[in-house]
Amino acid sequence: MSDLFYNAASTAPANATRLAPRHAPRQYPTNKPQQVYLFGTCVVDLFFPEAGMDAIHLLEREGIEVIYPPEQTCCGQPAYTSGYTEQARSVARAQVQLFDGDAPVILPSGSCAGMFREHYPDLFRDEPEMLAKVQALAARTYELTEFLLHVCQVRFTDHGQPTRIALHTSCSARREMNTHLHARELLGQLHNVEWVEHDHESECCGFGGTFSVRMPDISGAMVADKTRSLKASGADQILTADCGCLMNINGALEKQRESLRGQHLASFLWQRTGGRS
Repeated sequence: MSDLFYNAASTAPANATRLAPRHAPRQYPTNKPQQVYLFGTCVVDLFFPEAGMDAIHLLEREGIEVIYPPEQTCCGQPAYTSGYTEQARSVARAQVQLFDGDAPVILPSGSCAGMFREHYPDLFRDEPEMLAKVQALAARTYELTEFLLHVCQVRFTDHGQPTRIALHTSCSARREMNTHLHARELLGQLHNVEWVEHDHESECCGFGGTFSVRMPDISGAMVADKTRSLKASGADQILTADCGCLMNINGALEKQRESLRGQHLASFLWQRTGGRS
């Protein structure tokens, strides 16, 4: 799930060994791969399948074959952040087996990508054989916008009408994957798209997977602050690369009877650059 609530009261298990975030400059391949895996995420699969399909379209347009193992399930993050380490390890082990090989694994979610890259090594730190596998998986795991920008080196042409957009960058994309600037760079290629700042872009939307269930009052206050800032920005539309956040923000806006809505960045990019309308 998306938008982990990271602060002094982190939802990570109390006994977790926190590895140093991989925020050093990453070395990217000089050539696009011929094949990639797509990990679709639970929320994309159940609530925003168009975002997953549009991610596939963007990758296929780059001449890349996209492999989608149908047996994939959750990344294991809800169990992990709730302290159910054994259950999270079981889910993670199944995903690692599905994405074996050398092909990059692309995720339309900084949150799930962060689970693959940052937390799978922690889950298997006492199993040397599995640890080697998850470290190899972490090295070839990319959030979608990171992959499009730095590996595919895409150059987009804007086919849409002028619009003003506001971004929500999920906690995991910003603090774990360090990919929060990639969306801005991609949107900067679209001459009819104006990115407008708002004072809560870096703030959690309050979802945090199970956090929103366990602490609904705090979660509700957080999304109220987020939507208030988004509405005040004057944006025509909200964009985010994490569907958990998207579900939470859109749900709050719908409850407030506001017309402003969010969209996954993959769908926006596909539509603006010659895809479906």
